[in-house]
Amino acid sequence: MRVVLLVGVLSIWMSCKVSLSGIAIPEEAKTVSVENFGNTAALTNPSFPQQITEDLRTRFISQTRLLLVQGGGDLQFKGTISSYATSPVAVSGSETAALTRLTVGIQVDYINTLQPEKSFKKGFSRFADFEASQALSSVENALLQEISEQLIQDVFNEAFLDW
Repeated sequence: MRVVLLVGVLSIWMSCKVSLSGIAIPEEAKTVSVENFGNTAALTNPSFPQQITEDLRTRFISQTRLLLVQGGGDLQFKGTISSYATSPVAVSGSETAALTRLTVGIQVDYINTLQPEKSFKKGFSRFADFEASQALSSVENALLQEISEQLIQDVFNEAFLDW
């Protein structure tokens, strides 16, 4: 009886897609392609589209079994920088801003050629704050690295987490 139960449980378990990390990449997917991000924002750091493209590619290389290809992957990503703006966020007692917020928005098109119903076109936005007394140019690279990491995580989660 125990052997039959064990065999039954094992066969059910083996037929299920198990993912301890929560990542649900289709098993039949072998390749991924990430096109260079474009820019439609009125203002942006000119190197940010390339930075976010490379960060997304690096995520696939380091955290998945997928082979990165130039185009036409089983899973395809393309995107644009859609917004890039600064705004005051915290006013001090003297009616001046104590913090400034850099907000970056991206639009991502994800095509899953194996499971088309999981494809999406979606916008993502993230921000980072900095002291208003600092010039954006002096902190921009660090802020963009932080924002890029958050945006990449959002895109990755949207595409591959089956929660």
